[in-house]
Amino acid sequence: MFAVKLIIALIAIALLAVNVRQSLRVKDGETHLDWARVGGWAVFAIAVIFGLLPSMGQVPSGFRGVVLRFGATTGEVKSEGLYFLPPFVESIALMDVQVHAHKAAATSASKDLQNVAAEITLNYRLDPLKAASIYRDLRNEYESRIIAPSVQEAVKATTARFDAEKLVTERPLVSTGIEEALRNRLASHGILIDQMSITNFQFSKDFADAIEAKVVATQQALKAENDLRRITVEAAQRIATAKGEAEAIRIQAASISAQGGEAYVHLKAIEKWDGKLPTYMTSGAAMPFVSIPKQ
Repeated sequence: MFAVKLIIALIAIALLAVNVRQSLRVKDGETHLDWARVGGWAVFAIAVIFGLLPSMGQVPSGFRGVVLRFGATTGEVKSEGLYFLPPFVESIALMDVQVHAHKAAATSASKDLQNVAAEITLNYRLDPLKAASIYRDLRNEYESRIIAPSVQEAVKATTARFDAEKLVTERPLVSTGIEEALRNRLASHGILIDQMSITNFQFSKDFADAIEAKVVATQQALKAENDLRRITVEAAQRIATAKGEAEAIRIQAASISAQGGEAYVHLKAIEKWDGKLPTYMTSGAAMPFVSIPKQ
């Protein structure tokens, strides 16, 4: 905007200089200046600089220009680019409609009356269609007058619906609740939310220690339960193995009994004998596989 005004001012000054040069006349060996012509162009240049230039400007990218008439909003909003306004009557107030991040620390209490400290990051932007009403009601103080207190209120109202433990385990649900509360509250003021994030949740040291102890106890209980299941399975496996071995012995004993009993046992022993007699025998011991008939 400044560059455009400067260019127009330079053009007016250049035209004035050209006409001053053209107004110079030589008479009787002396140079005379046509003051009437020079004065006319000087008035023109001054009118351009101080009259036309204030009516021109540029709305930068990412902004909207709220048109003011004698300082009051007209309801008209200029988009990005050049604009022309009646000089000294209307002016432009720029409103930033880009996305901005608002970071805030909020303190509240949970449903079970535990103190909670939260850090919130809110990405917001102004509704371009409501730039005039935002300027009229808030000027450029919307962050301190609307956004900051709204964040505090939304955090307090949402965390009060959850126990402290659920604030951790159900964090996405808590974040959604805070965002919805903020979205409804800020929309009425022409402020749009792009994204809201909970960057941190902090509790008192005693409560944090209690949560940690509960987590450890839960893990130990799960380990004990898993160990019990493993022991039960291993015991069942041993019982099944023992039952199988007992059944095998029973079947083998029944088979031996069916095939001659003691004679069958002797036959199996002879089949496995290597043909060597014991080198030493105790007194009264029977000779293997030899039976001497009694007379």
